[in-house]
Formats: sequence, C-alpha cells, structure tokens
Amino acid sequence: MKNKQIILKNRPKGYPDATTWKLETETIPELEEGEILIQHHYVSLDPAMRGWMNDTKSYIPPVELEHVMRAGAIGKVIKNNNNPKFEIGDCVTSWGGVQQYSVSNGDGWFKVDEKLASMPMYLGTLGMPGMTAYFGILEVGKIKEGDIVLVSGAAGAVGSIVGQIAKLKGCTVIGIAGGPEKCEYLKNELGFDDAIDYKNENIYSALKKKCPKGIDVFFDNVGGVILDAALSKLRMHAKVVICGAISQYNNKHKINGPSNYLSLLVTRSTMQGMVVMDYSKDFGKAAKEMGVWLEEGKLKSKEDIYEGIENFQETYNRLFSGEKKGKLVLKVIA
Repeated sequence: MKNKQIILKNRPKGYPDATTWKLETETIPELEEGEILIQHHYVSLDPAMRGWMNDTKSYIPPVELEHVMRAGAIGKVIKNNNNPKFEIGDCVTSWGGVQQYSVSNGDGWFKVDEKLASMPMYLGTLGMPGMTAYFGILEVGKIKEGDIVLVSGAAGAVGSIVGQIAKLKGCTVIGIAGGPEKCEYLKNELGFDDAIDYKNENIYSALKKKCPKGIDVFFDNVGGVILDAALSKLRMHAKVVICGAISQYNNKHKINGPSNYLSLLVTRSTMQGMVVMDYSKDFGKAAKEMGVWLEEGKLKSKEDIYEGIENFQETYNRLFSGEKKGKLVLKVIA
C-alpha cells in the first residue's frame, strides 16, 4: 500500500510558496504488534499551521523539516495487529498530519461517533476550533449577559462559533469580516447583531458607529490594525482574548504590535492569550454542551470542504486569502 504525504521541505520566510512543501509517496510498513493502520478521510487546515513551520519558541514544537506537515486528521481503522483499544471500522481522530494513512500504537487517537456528527464536524465545531471558541469566550473572555462582544475573523472556524456562543449567552455581538457576502452571512445565517466589513469600511469609523457604547469583550483572531482599533473602544474592565493574529503570520519583518495598548491602563482592562490545549481535560464537557446546541438548532456548523491531497497548498492558501467560510477541511481519502 502507498501513502501520499505532504512533507515540510523548507521553513518559509513570509508567505509559503511552492518550495515549502513537497508531495511524496511512501510504502506503508507492516504493522508491528499492537499497532493500527488508520486511513485518513479528512485533514484540518488551520492558520496555526503557519506558526508551526517557524523554528522559534512557541506553545508547541515546530514541525521538523522532512517530516509530515502537522494537522488534525480523522479517519477509520482499517488494520489492527492486536491492539485491544480499537476495532476495524472505528472512526478516530488525532494529529495524524497531512497524509492519507497513519500507523500508530493508538496513543493520542480518540474514537468518535459518526452517528452523532459528520467527520468534518469533528475537525471543526466539535474539534479544536470549536473547543478554542468555547473556552476562549467563556473561560477567558468570561462573558456575561448584556455584554457587547466584538469578534475579529468572525466568519472563520473559530470566530463564527465564538459569536454564536456569545449570542446564546445573551450578548450583543458584532463581527468583523472581509467582504459584503461574509458580513451578510454573519447577520442573516449566524444571528450576529451587526458586522463590519474591514475591506470596505474604515475600521475606526465603523467601530464608532456600530459599537457606540464601546466593547466589553474583544475576541481577536487577526491582530495588527484591527486589534489596535478595538483597543480604542474598550469599556471599563473589558477583556481582550488573544486567540491568533492571522494578519501577522506571513510578515517578513517584525510583527505590527498595538500602539493603543495604554487603553488597557485607562480602562483597567485585561488582555490574555489562550491556547486550547490548556483546557483538554474539559473537552468532553464542552463537546457535550455544543452537541446539544447543534441538535437544538441553536448553533450552526459550517465546513468548507475541498478534495485531493494534491491540492493541499491551493487549499491552504484559502486560509489567508479569505476565500472560505467556516472550517477549512481537505478530503484526502485514497
């Protein structure tokens, strides 16, 4: 059996190009005692992948050169050499990487129920993006009923769930997204109270108009100019949740940090970073609650699915071009 893999060949400076990765094929080895063979059906594409390519200190070690590109994956066990924890046909998910198969002793792989949700949903709303949204807005943002919540990257995998959870908790929610179509999606399909089109509106003027009373919680996925603008609208004791900074990930020079940070002092506000792995012991609780919301129609899940491991780079580029809505997923099954 052959396994197609996306291998990290070079550490990019700025935007990844055709030299960053290479599609390679390996022969799948025979299973050793206790190992299982997982056929990947889908892999997750996330902005964090850009940071994992940098050889710098972070919350997780970088992907090593000549190794499979790190990514969340979901698929099925198709062979089992006496591993008692799994059966052939089990649907499982873990950090399988951008490849068509994984050989594993089972550590770190978790069984999920396809009858409760589709495979792509376990990479999105019921996976890492959904967990990030849940704990980021509830545990770090500590929203309460009546809060004014601003979300950047609001049409993306994390931001779209953040806004919906905030609405469920009785908040007024304004989303920032790029383009009229995405802004209409936020308001008409996801129930946001309003939206700001950063591509066609002046962000400072739009915030003044659509958040006239200021902001209690800002959930930031973007950084840069948008973070700076949001800091100027903080209310007393506001909270800023730093989830990501997608506008800065491909910079060739230093990161553009906030010049309005003294707003934190004036308003006695806090700005805190969050990494979803810190909440892993409570993932089950979060997934259960969000599963109920999905079943009741109170939470909508959007997966943007593309096909073919050969199309990995083209699909990855959609993370930064904005040509997607919701969770970006690549179907890789052989």
